[in-house]
Amino acid sequence: MDQRGCGKSTPLAELKEHTTLTLVEDMELLRKHLGIEKWVVFGGSWGSALSLTYAEEYPSRVKALILTGIFTLRRKELAWFLQEGASMLFPDLFKDFVEPIPEAERGDLPSAYLRRLTGDDEEVKIRCARVWSKWLLAPTSSIFDDQVIAHAEDDHFAVAYARIVCQFLVYGGWFKNPSHIMDKVEKIRHIPGIIVQGHYDVVCPLRTAWDLHKRWPEAEFYTVPDSGHGAREKGITGRLVAATDKFRKI
Repeated sequence: MDQRGCGKSTPLAELKEHTTLTLVEDMELLRKHLGIEKWVVFGGSWGSALSLTYAEEYPSRVKALILTGIFTLRRKELAWFLQEGASMLFPDLFKDFVEPIPEAERGDLPSAYLRRLTGDDEEVKIRCARVWSKWLLAPTSSIFDDQVIAHAEDDHFAVAYARIVCQFLVYGGWFKNPSHIMDKVEKIRHIPGIIVQGHYDVVCPLRTAWDLHKRWPEAEFYTVPDSGHGAREKGITGRLVAATDKFRKI
């Protein structure tokens, strides 16, 4: 499934009627269209937030959950990566990230970026999209992957990625309560689940996965000691393949 405004979905980078819950409804429409009674829902990073939300809205339609790089849109998670936290681990990259934003606006970097990504100046929009995308993509692996980072230089990708991600983060997924996802975990505790988290994930730090584990102790919980955020890192991939194999015949 290509999320609204992404990949083959058109129009590219569209922001209207684009919220967490509209995406959940898209997933449910797709399930019905394919004639699937119940399915295993798999998601990583932003996909983990969307998967959790879908399961909380439609628990009777979920056979099992496989989640990695846990993200739930809480303010402290956003502040860690977009204001201060990851910036202390990557000061060189963060210097580039803040450079397009005037000093007076740096107290709220996501909002400053969103103004530029939704503005009328195309040159500014493209520049900010590239810089935003590079900051989000560079730390996704414990070892920098130049092929992943190169996506930030593709204007077609960068504008869609930056606009959509930035707007979601600024508005907290359009949830009234910043801890909406965590607070509804009780609704999915009966669903079989596997949580896989890289110990050195600096995009979605281990603390979020740990908090989810404490609220959902029935789910299997694995930390991968030599991995970061990327699902393609060897240790994480191995755990995820084992998880999909386990639920093959559920």
